[in-house]
Amino acid sequence: MTTPAAAQGLEPEVFVLSAWPLKPGLRLEDTSRFADSTWQLGHAVHRLNVRSLTLCFDRVPQPFRATAKQLCLAMLSGPLPPAEKRPCLDTVHTGFQEAVRFLTWVDQRPGPRFRCLATLTAADLLDYQDMLRRIVRSVSGRSKARSAVRWFWRWRDHLTDCLAFDPRHMDDWGEKSVRRHQRPQENRTQRIPEDVMGPLFVWALRFIDHFAADICAADGQWQRQRWGMPVDRTTRVSEVSTRAALEATLDTYLAHNRPLPGWRGQPNLIRIARQTGYHRAMFRDPALRLLVASAAAAVGVAETAGFDLDIQGRMDGRPWIGQIVTSHFHDHGLAMLARMLQTAAYIVIAYLSGMRDSEVKALARGCLRTETDSSGRSYRWKVTSLSFKGEADPRGVTAIWNVGEPVARAITVLELLQPPGVDHLFNRLDHGAGGHKGRRHAAMTTGQTNDNLNHFVAWVNRYCDSHGRHDAIPAVSGRSFKLHTAQFRRTLAWFIARRPGGTIAGALQYRHHSIQVFEGYAGTSDSGFRAEVESEQALARGEHLLTVIDAHEHTRLAGPAAAEAARRLEEFGQRTRFQGTVVLDDRRLRRIMNRDDPAIYPGTYITCVHDPAKALCERARQGAFEGLGDHPQCQPLACRNVALTTENTDAWRKEIDLVDQQLTRRPPLPPLLQNRLLRRKHQIEDFLATAQEPS
Repeated sequence: MTTPAAAQGLEPEVFVLSAWPLKPGLRLEDTSRFADSTWQLGHAVHRLNVRSLTLCFDRVPQPFRATAKQLCLAMLSGPLPPAEKRPCLDTVHTGFQEAVRFLTWVDQRPGPRFRCLATLTAADLLDYQDMLRRIVRSVSGRSKARSAVRWFWRWRDHLTDCLAFDPRHMDDWGEKSVRRHQRPQENRTQRIPEDVMGPLFVWALRFIDHFAADICAADGQWQRQRWGMPVDRTTRVSEVSTRAALEATLDTYLAHNRPLPGWRGQPNLIRIARQTGYHRAMFRDPALRLLVASAAAAVGVAETAGFDLDIQGRMDGRPWIGQIVTSHFHDHGLAMLARMLQTAAYIVIAYLSGMRDSEVKALARGCLRTETDSSGRSYRWKVTSLSFKGEADPRGVTAIWNVGEPVARAITVLELLQPPGVDHLFNRLDHGAGGHKGRRHAAMTTGQTNDNLNHFVAWVNRYCDSHGRHDAIPAVSGRSFKLHTAQFRRTLAWFIARRPGGTIAGALQYRHHSIQVFEGYAGTSDSGFRAEVESEQALARGEHLLTVIDAHEHTRLAGPAAAEAARRLEEFGQRTRFQGTVVLDDRRLRRIMNRDDPAIYPGTYITCVHDPAKALCERARQGAFEGLGDHPQCQPLACRNVALTTENTDAWRKEIDLVDQQLTRRPPLPPLLQNRLLRRKHQIEDFLATAQEPS
């Protein structure tokens, strides 16, 4: 075959990221070249939650290594073939793993036909597909693997060795279950169960509202002692001054009869030196060690060292913790508690904002803006960050989220927790062993946050066990529920769609919160969060309608649209039954709702059997988002799309009772208001009487 000119002209020193904007401070000369065995894509990754992406070509069999490099260079920075778009770095990185799998499989096959890609046949690719079916469990995973194989055809103009045909034109290539779906696949991220999310959210708020002041105070002491040392180990100081300072420190312990800070049963000389204001090198002097030993004999030695502060936070009227200690690994240590506080802030922000992990990690100092009314009362909080998903600029696009007050409090705590000079709020904290060794100003990756989320659950449960509390975060099916960052966005969509009660209801009004969220970036089509909520609402509505059908409540509806509702629900019930059983699988029910939605929307006062030709409201399809029958444009007493369930009728009768209470109150209401209420009562009574008449 003819060797493409583009592939022939490759030079070993070509920069593979020449088409990408680099991270601040990097030059193109600092990035990977074509000849390198490992390409560092992380130099052009601007999302802070991703540490690095690498392509290691040593994993590719030697006969196909040059082809793999040519393919990746073409996708990263080469000229684009007709109708192709530049793939994102994540796509190249993920597809590379699948390309390695394919090329390794080819290399291990016997026979001369497998020494290059151009001589592979359709039967060979079908053999590879059979292998994928055996070892890759998910349909989507097998689809991604096949897509990587097809790259060797799509980018053929840049390869010295490529497939001789398009695999997509093979009769048996692919799977029917994948080809059938024209819509994007629904979000399959597992949501956090309500009985887990409730206590998890409450404990996160406790850290922010009750524990944060003490943790930040201890952190302030630690920062001053760590970075504000007046001398270092090489500085020679006066023996008189160090002895006087040490005696003053020890006298404080003796005066209060407090044990000296300890470490493994001995006085903690590092802690004592920092309290004194000098480096631990001061204790090279045996006389000073003797002073410490004398004080220890008088007041004893504590199990560990603690910070000098009075605990302000309360749980059930008592201090939430005895003291915050300096040990990195202790449950009450500053390193542990600061990490748990940062994790608590992440939980609140990710759950209440609808932001993705990359968007949360881009939050920086000063990102919060508070709007106040004329009296100075705060009423709106806006957060500025960067959006990456679906954006043309890999550096991210500025976006603004409207958030609730808990998110504002979490951001304020994070700004206190990060030391001055550190801008990003989810940078790794300095506390802990090795925290000073080149780790400052490094953002946490998604994997590190996932670990911290599950450590948070474990910490809370240990705390509850040791304090005899009964509000621990429960297990699911006998095992601790495994948290990860992507679950919070999905869970918020579920909660907004269903607005359940439970533990969180007292801390959050979901109707008001959903309005806040959808006023900002989360409510735009670019965010994709509105679509997730609408999908969850459709699923919740489908589950409700199936319950109505199973209880035969659709045969007892009243109102002008009752007959139409019964007909639609009967057809919907037939489509959701399989061998006599109602389908309750979320994915199948969501597909049924996408295809055969009966357009029936349960509400507090009415059940809307939506027909645009009869609708008096102006919302049409948009009305489904807020719940038809509940939004201001709905005219339930006059609309012909109205059907009434027993619950709807009961809600109207409660409305009549409230009107009666207002009409009989003393002192009486003004006559004009009385007339309006009385007219409202008669309208409702006439509406209910007419609704009960046979249609």
